[in-house]
Amino acid sequence: MKPTLLLALLLCAPLARAQETPRTISRLEPDSIGIGDRFDLVIEVEKDLVQVVEFPTFEPPAGSGFEVVALPPVDTLERDGRRLRLAKRYRLAAFEEGRFNLGRAQVLYADKNILDTLQVGDSLLLEVGTFRIDSTSHSIFDLKGQRTLPFRFAEIRGYVAWGLAALALLAAAAWALRRWLAARGRRLGDLFRPAPPLPPHVAAIRALEALHHQKLWQNNRHKLYYSGLTDILRTYIAARWEIGAMEMTSDEIVAALRDTELPDKARRDLGAILRNADLVKFAKATPEAEENEADYLKCYYFVEETKPADPDPATLEEKMENDR
Repeated sequence: MKPTLLLALLLCAPLARAQETPRTISRLEPDSIGIGDRFDLVIEVEKDLVQVVEFPTFEPPAGSGFEVVALPPVDTLERDGRRLRLAKRYRLAAFEEGRFNLGRAQVLYADKNILDTLQVGDSLLLEVGTFRIDSTSHSIFDLKGQRTLPFRFAEIRGYVAWGLAALALLAAAAWALRRWLAARGRRLGDLFRPAPPLPPHVAAIRALEALHHQKLWQNNRHKLYYSGLTDILRTYIAARWEIGAMEMTSDEIVAALRDTELPDKARRDLGAILRNADLVKFAKATPEAEENEADYLKCYYFVEETKPADPDPATLEEKMENDR
């Protein structure tokens, strides 16, 4: 090979290599903002298809007055054959006034056996301004007190209209209810009057039926069963003859009813029930099934045989009129 040709190849090799290096530029959009506004730091790289570049990660230090708002992905601006032009945007915000030098951006570049860092353009300068107040043309005043506006009926007119309509509906409903009650011989006050207490014999019969449905003695709970029977009897006797049966013993109850007009069978049944209940509660006796059922029937018929006679219909009607 001729020396002249060899020298030309050696001189062109570095030039060709220099042309293969990616070209980079950077800029701020815009480069002058107000405090608190946003701006974009843009880095563009033009490279070969096989070359690899890595854009920097912008992480402003704490207390620097800058904040990363968004990091859009890398955008391909142009592609011409093997040449690519890429752009990376960093959306930032500034919160301190002044003139800042953001330095030169750096892009990591790799190609075959080459790993290098490319310095992007010149240093980036950012101007951050704030509001200027001309105290000669603008005066600063203290905060004004709360202003009290005059009352206007139009502000509550809708509420008043709806309230009157509701009252009219309530009055109409009350009038219709009163007419309905009057047609049935009742008064409006009867709706709020508490229900009269049940007669003692009715309350006792209902309590006996409820006790029977619990099936206590069938589940070997004889003491609870007989305690329920005697409590129902004591309550009935106390209300029927107005004696303190709840605090009396069985013998005292029988003695208290000695001068009372009772059928002989009812008197015998009462004594038998109270005696059997004492044996179960205090002597832990266990009656047979037939005896348990028989004592229940004795209680039931004792109440039925000793309940007051039904009042005369005329007397009952007169009592209802007096209650009104």
